[in-house]
Amino acid sequence: MRSVPFFIGLLLFACGTSLSEQENAIANDGNDAAMEILKSYCTECHGSDTQESRLRLDSIDGALRGGDFGPAVLPGNASKSELVRRITSRNQEQRMPPEGPGMTDSQIETLRTWIDSLPPDMTLELPSLPPDPSIEKHWAWQPLVDPRLMSLPQSESVKGAGDDAIEPDRNPIDLFVRSTLRQRGLPVSPPADRRTLARRLSFDLCGLPPDPEELQQFLDDESPDAYEHYVDRLLDSPSYGERWARHWLDIVHYGDTHGYDKDKPRPNAWRYRDYVIQSFNQDKPYAQFVREQIAGDALEPIRADGVIATGFLAAGPWDFIGHEEVPETKTDGKIARHLDRDDMVANSIGTFCSITVHCAQCHHHKFDPIAQEEYYALQSVFAGVDRQDRSIHRDDGRMKQAIELEVALYKARREETEAKKAVEAVAGDDWKKWENLQKASNGASQEQGGYHSQIASTRDTEKWVQIDLGRPQSISAVVLHPCYDDFQSIGAGFGFPEAYRVEASNDPLFLTDVSLIHEDLSDDGPLRSTTPIRLEANRKAQYVRVTATHLASRKEDFIFALAEAEVLGSLGENLAANQKVTALDSIDAPPRWSQVNLVDGKSPGLREKNSNDEIASLESKLRSRVTPEDWDTLLDRRTELQRLATAIQSFSNNEKVYAISSEKRMGVPRPIFVLSRGNVNTPGREVRPGALKLVPSLDSAFHLENPEREETRRLALAGWITDRKNVLTWRSIANRVWQYHFGTGIVATASDFGRMGSPPTHPELLDWLASRLQESDGSIKALHRWIVLSATYRQVSRPTAEHTAVDSNNQYLGSYRRQRLDAESIRDSILSVSGTLNRSMGGPGWQDFVIERPEHSPHYRYDLANARDPSTWRRSIYRFIVRSQTQPWLTSLDCADPSMRVEKRNESQSAVQSLALLNNPFVLAQSEVFAERVRREAKGQGAAEVPIAFMIALGRAPEPEEHKILEQLRVEVGLENVCRTLFNLNEFLFVD
Repeated sequence: MRSVPFFIGLLLFACGTSLSEQENAIANDGNDAAMEILKSYCTECHGSDTQESRLRLDSIDGALRGGDFGPAVLPGNASKSELVRRITSRNQEQRMPPEGPGMTDSQIETLRTWIDSLPPDMTLELPSLPPDPSIEKHWAWQPLVDPRLMSLPQSESVKGAGDDAIEPDRNPIDLFVRSTLRQRGLPVSPPADRRTLARRLSFDLCGLPPDPEELQQFLDDESPDAYEHYVDRLLDSPSYGERWARHWLDIVHYGDTHGYDKDKPRPNAWRYRDYVIQSFNQDKPYAQFVREQIAGDALEPIRADGVIATGFLAAGPWDFIGHEEVPETKTDGKIARHLDRDDMVANSIGTFCSITVHCAQCHHHKFDPIAQEEYYALQSVFAGVDRQDRSIHRDDGRMKQAIELEVALYKARREETEAKKAVEAVAGDDWKKWENLQKASNGASQEQGGYHSQIASTRDTEKWVQIDLGRPQSISAVVLHPCYDDFQSIGAGFGFPEAYRVEASNDPLFLTDVSLIHEDLSDDGPLRSTTPIRLEANRKAQYVRVTATHLASRKEDFIFALAEAEVLGSLGENLAANQKVTALDSIDAPPRWSQVNLVDGKSPGLREKNSNDEIASLESKLRSRVTPEDWDTLLDRRTELQRLATAIQSFSNNEKVYAISSEKRMGVPRPIFVLSRGNVNTPGREVRPGALKLVPSLDSAFHLENPEREETRRLALAGWITDRKNVLTWRSIANRVWQYHFGTGIVATASDFGRMGSPPTHPELLDWLASRLQESDGSIKALHRWIVLSATYRQVSRPTAEHTAVDSNNQYLGSYRRQRLDAESIRDSILSVSGTLNRSMGGPGWQDFVIERPEHSPHYRYDLANARDPSTWRRSIYRFIVRSQTQPWLTSLDCADPSMRVEKRNESQSAVQSLALLNNPFVLAQSEVFAERVRREAKGQGAAEVPIAFMIALGRAPEPEEHKILEQLRVEVGLENVCRTLFNLNEFLFVD
């Protein structure tokens, strides 16, 4: 079939699409006249600004795509085209344009002729990207070239005072760097002294100052491989994983809250953070590390770590309202899910490949050869997953059983849905009535359970829970069923509010179109009954919300609980049965307490409303209308679902991780369409999953055996990213590791290797590092070792005037680049020096804030935290990271914003930082603790306190002048202020 992807007039020219001579004739002869007519009569309502009925007529692609009624133009067939039918209609309600005299016969004939002249096999496609020479020429997509190594003149060996000679020909890194320096006429810098190197290494590899005893051992070790042994000791330290995980979490914008408006906590996100730490400490092969984060649950489904690793895809911000309170069919719901997939695409390709693919969601990438269709092909990879807390089992056997049960449950649900459709098609209302009677009968024996809100500290806190009926429906009554629970001997009526209101609306947010069904303001005290409360109604709505305005008393706190909520239709059927439930907040502790329990047909006060004879009579009626095969299949599937649900419940535990899940979609991906200008309401052609074409040696098409299973798509992407031919992946991680050692990458724009990014300063070196990484099976520790053992890394950090004049930014590394410690390293160093650092690893994050209004939109108050709370004296990597309100003190020190993917942190210097380091309660508290440590080690000898404090903080003895100044300070204002001064010294805050 021939495909003619062209736009009209200037649009055609702008897209650069080539047409045959015949097609050009069509465009030139017919299109101009046709477009003038459509512009005069149609585009005011169906143009670029307004698209009534979702129809746009200022381009052929809009006419072919059509609107709510389908295509407006059928190429080659004017008589059957909707456009012609409308402009010639005698029906005033259907005629277009709806007002005015309408088109003339001549104009109508012009449009007819134009449509008939279009090729009948013409189909809608996006215009192809015009030929782009950058595909062939740009450095980033070229194959890795393992460059030829050349020796340097022996005269370039440099000997520092008291140090071994550094021989550059022992490390190929130095060959590349010094060759570049020689080409620019720059001299070689001498090596730094051992103490400086020890401190530099300790912060680079572990994020902490060197241990005083280990430092002294290194300084006293005269063996020729003392430096190498010190490097290996640091790489083997558990602190190494903690340090490098912090870099990684910056890139993937990890946080412990959702962000957006409500910014609710993610209490189970920390397991992904611990997975990253463990992976670095294990020196996991980089390709495996990548594959696990994209598709670990598909690669190793029976291992908990496989699920935990996919926390990478869920690491970024997430719109709670857009996903939980707005249905996917609404525009806001579509936008929320589009942005969710966009975050996964940007995180995956930006992190691993250093490409800004997300720039192509509204149009072809402006600078790199990435078509809009390729972007949506990547979105299609993630079209079957959502984010949620997932249960995990550390025992592989139990994990395997749980997965097998879940797969069986998905299968049974699909089969039950199909069987239900077949029954409903012929049984209609009788089926719904029978189903509700069955549920009522089965639920009569249930004693406990239902919906349970989070606990509140005040009685007047409002809580709400609501039911989505799926579509607007006529409501005759709402029936509320109180709970029964023996907690504190409360019994009947447990959690039933003392004052409440019931409302209906077609707005899920209940901001507009709200209708009051009932309001109880009597506040007569606690209800001591499980008798259902029936509230008459005469409404038509999709959503029903119950709001507790005065909560029920529990035990010195307050809650809201309901066993069941029925929404009765005109025939008495329960419209709420098994429908979606959302709430302001809830306690999820199945089998007793869960949102789904509110609509499961089970409550202590629910009695059989009909006798068994009545149910049997209705069943007999149904059997006469439904085929035995459909009826038996449906009942068998429902029995199987109950069995599986019970079995899965027996596997439930409290060990969860916030990650991706295909549970909501049962593993079936959503269809993904190219969105015109990124608008979710203007979908174009459907796309299949795939990757990028910009790496010439790598196939971008995914050849999937089962493309309808979502996990096969992620496995394919993981394979594409980690393929040895994917030069972007290997250059990207080599560059990132280099950046964190030297402050700036060989490519300064670490997440943008495209044409708008910076070119590499040492392209051959970058390729050599990437090649060595591949050869070492992706060992990041081996890459560290190459770098820190180089003479380039071991240089002094004092550039000469000659260096500065030629290379002011030191991008060619004529000396080591002096760097300020990042915010977390400053904090951890203060704790380490004070002797208070808690080195326990893993687990939930510590919190240095107090949460206000936790049940609605949490407000995180750092100013109310206790700086002297020892539970907060763990390493900063374990801090509970809030998106909406970042930690003020760490933020002043350029801590990463967790709502953004941060490839490189700012390194600012301001008066605010000085004040924060002097006056913050944390610094003041640690200065006091540090002083206590120094006094203990000085054993009452006041004159020894300053030298001891200086040695602990900086790893050296003070110079005479330094000692004199600090001793005077100790005498006049106390040792605590000496310690605070040490925390503010440049030597403490910077790495030379």
